[in-house]
Amino acid sequence: MRRNPNDLQRYSASERLNHWVVGICFILLALSGLAFFHPAFFPLTMLFGGGPWTRILHPYIGVVMFVFFLVMFFRFAKLNVIEDRDIEWLKNVNKMVDGDDHDMPEQGKYNGGQKVLFWGLGLGMLVLIVSGVMMWRAWLNLPVTAVRIASVLHAVAAVWMIGLIIMHVYAAIWTRGTIRAMLYGTVTRAWAKQHHRGWYRKMTGDNS
Repeated sequence: MRRNPNDLQRYSASERLNHWVVGICFILLALSGLAFFHPAFFPLTMLFGGGPWTRILHPYIGVVMFVFFLVMFFRFAKLNVIEDRDIEWLKNVNKMVDGDDHDMPEQGKYNGGQKVLFWGLGLGMLVLIVSGVMMWRAWLNLPVTAVRIASVLHAVAAVWMIGLIIMHVYAAIWTRGTIRAMLYGTVTRAWAKQHHRGWYRKMTGDNS
């Protein structure tokens, strides 16, 4: 895609790579996890070379996802601190849903919904990695009861994460011009001004 010199840089190449590694790992983990969740999904193990290989690969992919998510978390944590304007945005989210977002409270690089999603994913990832390590117990020698509790928490956290990711993908598709930010790293000035006016002003110095 040929870049318009008037477009704004929203994500660097390394930030986009970080995002896509986490996303691809999540898809692989969701598929392999579902394969073990219910017998109806067990055929999904064929995507990974069969049951034993799926069982071997799942935790290692999980560690890779956690490491890359951790990098992403510390990269964007400061930008996702919830402020008063974000709370006002969340109170008026019905306008956003109705497509009437022109009078929404001015937002920075991320709006209130994106910030809630960020912290929700962070919480889910924490539960997944802790419970996952507990289940991966060969070198921990944990009591069976602890492993069973971890298994339940892992499943709940996985459903929580899948739900949030579905919302994330839907919102990105629904808000036209958003996906190109993670594909090419840029957004149009019109998109930035409409959806993230505070960030637009900071990037351009345009106070109109």
